[in-house]
Amino acid sequence: MMHSHATGQTARSIRHAAIALAVLGLPDSAAGQTRAPLAGVNLAGGEFNSGRKPGTYAKDYIYPDARIAAPFIAMGMKIVRVPLLWERLQPSAAQPLSASEIGRLDKVIAGLKGFEIIILDIHNYGKRNGKRLDQMADGDAQFADLWRRLAERYREDPRIAFGLMNEPNGMAPAQWRRIVDAGVAAIRKAGARNLLLVPGSNWTGAHSWAAGGTRSNAAAFSDFRDPGSNYAFEMHQYLDPDSSGMKMQCEDAPVIRQRMMAATNWLRTNKHKGFLGEFGAPPDARCLASLDALLDHMHRNADVWMGWTYWAGGGWWGPNYPLSVQPVKGAARPQASILAKYSSRGARK
Repeated sequence: MMHSHATGQTARSIRHAAIALAVLGLPDSAAGQTRAPLAGVNLAGGEFNSGRKPGTYAKDYIYPDARIAAPFIAMGMKIVRVPLLWERLQPSAAQPLSASEIGRLDKVIAGLKGFEIIILDIHNYGKRNGKRLDQMADGDAQFADLWRRLAERYREDPRIAFGLMNEPNGMAPAQWRRIVDAGVAAIRKAGARNLLLVPGSNWTGAHSWAAGGTRSNAAAFSDFRDPGSNYAFEMHQYLDPDSSGMKMQCEDAPVIRQRMMAATNWLRTNKHKGFLGEFGAPPDARCLASLDALLDHMHRNADVWMGWTYWAGGGWWGPNYPLSVQPVKGAARPQASILAKYSSRGARK
């Protein structure tokens, strides 16, 4: 999908009960009672102006701070997803991380201490410098090198989760799986036991996870194993007709529930956990009802959905970005009332 930044940045591609009853595809109200999924938010900015590498901090891109995060912590959210650009963290492949950028990131982490989980999201769509990793002779090695270095840096902080890659696309799921395996192996070999969030290819859409038979994400990842046994599959799901997040209209609630059901059943059947890393809605009544349905589905299926992060907050959106949930002059956005129903303080048990 494509989101246009309200501040005028170039648009960026984001393409964007009983267990047996649920596996049979019966209504999600049949799911059993478990701990509610952890609620959270994306705080965007670090990925802005991706065409300017490395760019100028506070001019081309920005990271969240305690002030930007405060409304979401007050809401009871426990997870924050922080988009990062690979080339800013590591300007040269297979070389040391940028000391200045890691210094900024350390300050960001300190400022987000009110969250229980801080996701470092490599927001690169399965690419480095615009080239797909599967098209490089050493793409898997470059990916593994990045994550080895980040793992060595943050392995002592259990709050840090590793979002391996935002919305890989253009490559077959089986090809992407091989790259994922290289990254996971490097992280665990470095001694890091942090939570891993593992995306599929095809923009990691929940609605399409099981589509395509043997060429699907479901087929490619059904036998995935993490040596550290601490992972979830990151999926994204927008509410517009093509699930892109670009059209400012939403499908009705029953359609949204149906989009999620195949992924939910796959997670349960294969004994995996899921994490919805991106979803968002404009503030009209129909979209808010569909947003409520999406969150309700995950909370009714909390045995497989461990958490979610709404797209998006962040200090640079401005008042006109329809999916933004960042307060404007202290006033909450309409979407916030729906998110608050399912936050850690307001979650239905």
